[in-house]
Amino acid sequence: MTQTVQPDGISSLLGALCRFQHARMHGLLHALGIYRGQYGVLRALWQEDGLTQTELTERGHVRAATVSKTTQRMEKAGLVARRRDAADQRISRVYLTERGRELQADVEGATRQLQKDVLQGFTLEERVLLRRFLIQMRDNLAEAAGRGEEPARGHRDSRREGGEVHGHRGGCQHA
Repeated sequence: MTQTVQPDGISSLLGALCRFQHARMHGLLHALGIYRGQYGVLRALWQEDGLTQTELTERGHVRAATVSKTTQRMEKAGLVARRRDAADQRISRVYLTERGRELQADVEGATRQLQKDVLQGFTLEERVLLRRFLIQMRDNLAEAAGRGEEPARGHRDSRREGGEVHGHRGGCQHA
C-alpha cells in the first residue's frame, strides 16, 4: 500500500510554517541590513563578545568555513572586528563594533514582530498549549532518532520562557 504526502498532514504543515517563518524573518532582517547567517553570529556575540571562530562554529552548529565567510562579510559591513587574542596570538577573536551592538535593539524588535505575526489570533492558553505540543513533538522525534538531544546541525533549544515559539535552521530559522 502506497502512502502519499497529505497537504494538511502535520509534517507538511510544519514544513510550510518553517518556510513562511524563515521568509518573514529574512525580510525583517534584510530590512536592517542583516543577511543569512549573520543573525546567529550577532546573537552569540550579544551573549558573549570576543568569541573565537571555533566557539561561534560550535554555538551556531555550522561549519567553520561558513562562520569564516560570514564574519568576513560582517567585518566588511562594519558589524564586527577580528583581533588576535592577547594571551595567545594564534587565536583570533571576533568582537562587536559599536554598529553591531546598536543593531541588537532593532533585531530584538524584528524577532518580537515575527513572534507577534506567528501567534496572531491565539489566546494565551492556546500559546501555552502550542508550546507544550511543539516541545513534545521535538522530544518525540529526538527519542525516535535515538538521541536525547536536538540535532547537531541547526536546531536550538526551544525551551524558553514566556511561551515563545522560535524556529531555526533547517527551514525553521530566523535568518
